[in-house]
Order: sequence, then structure tokens, then C-alpha cells
Amino acid sequence: MTTTPTGGGGKRAIDLLIAIPATVLLAPVMALVALTVRAAFGRPVLFRHTRPGWRGQPFELLKFRTMTSDRGADGRLLPDAQRLTPVGRLLRRTSVDELPELFNVLRGEMSLVGPRPLLMAYLDRYEPWQARRHEARPGITGLAQVRGRNQLDWNEKFTLDVWYVDHWSVALDLKILGLTLWTVCRGEGIHQPDRATADEFKGSAGR
Repeated sequence: MTTTPTGGGGKRAIDLLIAIPATVLLAPVMALVALTVRAAFGRPVLFRHTRPGWRGQPFELLKFRTMTSDRGADGRLLPDAQRLTPVGRLLRRTSVDELPELFNVLRGEMSLVGPRPLLMAYLDRYEPWQARRHEARPGITGLAQVRGRNQLDWNEKFTLDVWYVDHWSVALDLKILGLTLWTVCRGEGIHQPDRATADEFKGSAGR
């Protein structure tokens, strides 16, 4: 594992150069979304979840809530597809639910571009080459997100993540950011067919 994140200080400088004005400009949008989420789902407005960052170190990911907290008779949360409301689908389709991650970028926990932060439970399931995705700070968007997003299988996602780690450049980040805007506008690849969220990664043997 590398001793500095992919891109080092230069990538961090670009993150701040873009994230600071973006956070200021998008503040009214985030305030409006927060009020909408509050009216649709109640409190809390933000979804907070521990995810692995650079070198697998945990941090608290911030997103707007897109699902209710409805539970079945057994007290367990209902399946994601049943808890995802029309409001939640709209937030996901437009990727507006990801906007609070700008604060993760400002805190240095994430980058604008990088492999998406997955689950802590996956850390022990990676093959060594797959774990190399953690040589970069996780990103709000990434190469896999503009090459198919949740319609890719896990092997395809990890291959793109590691390729990004090995081929990072400022030009590549800017290209991915541009393609992200195009992908979001078209609403492509948000879900897998017939699923509200991506399948669980169970390790290479369980793909």
C-alpha cells in the first residue's frame, strides 16, 4: 500500500479549488433538498454510514436520506426496494443525494474523483489486487460511475478502480468530472435491473 494517496498534494489542491466554491454555490440547493427530505422522511435528514477510506481507514460518509425507516412485523427493516420512495428515486436519479459528500471532500476524507467508498465488511473479501482501490481516496464520482455505474458487475468495477489508481492524472479527473455531469443528466446506470441497490459483494468466489 502506498504511503500517500494517489495524486498526492496536487490532487488535494484541485479538490479544494473545486469543492469550496461548489459547496458555496450549491448551499441553497442543499438547503432545499434538506427541507424536502425532512418533509418526506422526517429526521434525520442525513444518512451517515461508516465507510473505508484511504488505506481502508474508516470515516463517516454523508448523504441525504433516500429511504424510509419502515420495518416489518418482525422488527427488521423492509427491503430497500420497498423503502425507496418516489422522492428518494428522484434524489438518486439526479445524484442530488450525494451532495453532502462535498463536506467529506473538504475534510480530506474523500476526493471529488476516486473509487466509490463501499462497505467496511468488504475489506476482508478483497483479493490483493482489488484492495489496491484503497490506494486512492474514495471519490464522489469515479471511472466506474461513468462507465456503467451499478450496471457493471463487481469485477468490472474493481478493474476500473485499479486502472484509475495506476493511471491517475489531472486530465483524467477533469474528464471524469465532465462525463459525470453528462451521465447524471441522462440518469444512466443508477440501478441494476429490478433492484433498488447494487448486489452485495461476497468475494470473488461469490460474484
